[in-house]
Amino acid sequence: MKVRCDFLVMGSGIAGLSFALKAADHGTVCVITKAGMDDCSTQYAQGGVAAVMYEPDNIEKHVRDTLVAGAGYCNEEVVRMVVSEAPARIRDLIEWGVDFDRKPDGRLDMAMEGGHTEHRILHQKDSTGAAIEEVLIRRVREHRSITVFENHFAIDLLTQHNLGEYVTREWKDIKCYGAYVADLESSKVKTFLSKVTVLATGGCGNIYLTTTNPVIATGDGMAMVHRANGILENMEFIQFHPTSLYNPNVRPSFLITEALRGFGAELRNSDGEKFMPRYHARGSLAPRDVVARAIDNEMKLRGDDYVWLDCTHLDAGELRSHFPHIYEKCMEEGIDITRQMIPVVPAAHYSCGGVKVDMNGRSSIDRLYAIGEVSSTGLHGANRLASNSLIEAAVYAHRAAGDAAGRIAGLSFEEKIPLWNYHGTTNLEEMILVTQNYKEMQMIMSNYVGIVRSDLRLARAKTRLEIIYQETEDLYRRSTISRQLIELRNLIATGYLVIKMAKNRKESLGLHYSIDYPARPGSEF
Repeated sequence: MKVRCDFLVMGSGIAGLSFALKAADHGTVCVITKAGMDDCSTQYAQGGVAAVMYEPDNIEKHVRDTLVAGAGYCNEEVVRMVVSEAPARIRDLIEWGVDFDRKPDGRLDMAMEGGHTEHRILHQKDSTGAAIEEVLIRRVREHRSITVFENHFAIDLLTQHNLGEYVTREWKDIKCYGAYVADLESSKVKTFLSKVTVLATGGCGNIYLTTTNPVIATGDGMAMVHRANGILENMEFIQFHPTSLYNPNVRPSFLITEALRGFGAELRNSDGEKFMPRYHARGSLAPRDVVARAIDNEMKLRGDDYVWLDCTHLDAGELRSHFPHIYEKCMEEGIDITRQMIPVVPAAHYSCGGVKVDMNGRSSIDRLYAIGEVSSTGLHGANRLASNSLIEAAVYAHRAAGDAAGRIAGLSFEEKIPLWNYHGTTNLEEMILVTQNYKEMQMIMSNYVGIVRSDLRLARAKTRLEIIYQETEDLYRRSTISRQLIELRNLIATGYLVIKMAKNRKESLGLHYSIDYPARPGSEF
């Protein structure tokens, strides 16, 4: 079966749905998502969206905060572009119906988060992402030019390779014609042909045992581009959110938003000490890489499984009002955050690298765009500033849609792409082969490629991952399509990229901290 559309969008978070809404005025759009539309990282975003809306804040302050958090590794031109265009994209969201919290006088209520020097975080309580996602889903479902395919999982991109042409990593003229997509309900593979393809597939947090990412965050877009010989970069910069609720039996880990520390909560070790001032002048509001390493160090020094986040000195009524979701979740776990401290641990949270794109979201593969967490724009550098991700997704969705709309008139469908070949495949009878390799992959990445790294750990990770890779590829070649198998294959490819790029970086920089190499001069903040 072949499905044709002008714009094929993979992913249903803020990046994919914002693009779809803007591109739909210029052609037909298909949105595919491997689960339900609201099963995405945007849905889980608590803190908010960073944008300069009022004085005394200004563009220069937001730019500097982003550069400082990024350890000086950001692309300053990109930073200025995103920060400057952010207010207009906030107005788009408001016009679509997103109801950000406001003060009694009607002004937007701007919060503070770690790494920021001004109150510039727009939010809706502590469920900002869910509020945005609800509005975007409603708008997309109402649009007559957009067709949504839920429970559809992209397997691989369609390029010249699918036409029988040999494509090497040195080939500079690779083109994307769409994707092979598995209908998870029927187990059939559909051929989606498109003039423009957009990856908005999110991150890869599930390469680790502990992550705040939803279970769908399995590096799918990154892995597909890697297999299609596209360019990826900066994959070594995996951000661990400093504060997830300690509950080792639950996945994903429940995020305790950084906005809570911006509200006045303090980190304490098992001795009750406010330890962050020993690590950074900003204390508990230091950039995320600093806070995560500090917590990791405190736990290792004392042999603890977690540290404490203390909110007990804050006004109980305001705490419940501003953070109702966190309050309710902690109460379910028997923790009253107005009277008891919260046990927290770092958890894999965000990939600052990914598919390399230009300022319009174009990848190295012609006709293929990447937006949102799957992409590497240069905004985040070596460490993402809190709440910059949602606004980056909105800005790049807008720019990519405008750029792609201007191109489709000159593009056509590649009708020679063959249908999916089922020959030689059989049902996978022993799912334990997949689930065991999944667990081993996560153990390898968590133990050897986490917050603190070394040459020895990375070498061991690569050796062990190569064994799992060979076993999984053998399964893939002879088995029918299943979601679990595709995800494992993608996670292994993504984990390999993280290891490879970490091994190549002979310095400690931002989120990549190696005990074998010193920090880059001028990158210590």
